[in-house]
Amino acid sequence: MIAAAFKIVAIALSLALDVFAVSVGAGVRGVSPGMRLRIGAAFASAEVLMNCIGALLGAAVGHVVGGVAGYFGFAALIVLGAYMCVESLRGGKLRAPIDMSRGWGLALASLTISLDSLGVGFSILYIGVPPVFTLVAIAAVSVLSTTAGLMLGRRLGGRVEERAELLGGALLALTGIAFVLLKALGPS
Repeated sequence: MIAAAFKIVAIALSLALDVFAVSVGAGVRGVSPGMRLRIGAAFASAEVLMNCIGALLGAAVGHVVGGVAGYFGFAALIVLGAYMCVESLRGGKLRAPIDMSRGWGLALASLTISLDSLGVGFSILYIGVPPVFTLVAIAAVSVLSTTAGLMLGRRLGGRVEERAELLGGALLALTGIAFVLLKALGPS
């Protein structure tokens, strides 16, 4: 029982790290309480949905895709962050801002940060944890991580308002790079 609880907490926290980092980047612009709730719900839903999809696909394609699924999401973070930085340096503001608080921007952010959950989902049925409790824990920790990240980002944004776009892009790109390195250098 204690081992299963430890596994659930470890899974939920590890999946929440990228949610937190992306939320800091998004929060640099400042978000209202309603936006925090919407972003938290979208991120948590994407994390749980990808775990469910991964569990359903499990043995069929998990062996082939599971090891690289996270890299696609991390690459998208790097590209998005680099784009934000380049546009910020060109004119100070994005010509077509990517709004991660609604619409396609929120969908893209949710998808990119949840691709690692697809990989976790491949093994969730085989690691000795109750899937329902694990998914509830993942959702709860994701919402908490999103809220904390957005609040931290907002504080940073207030201090560096004129360079908020550059900082947000840099945080997104660095997050992607860090997770690529951690995944590549971590245990297989």
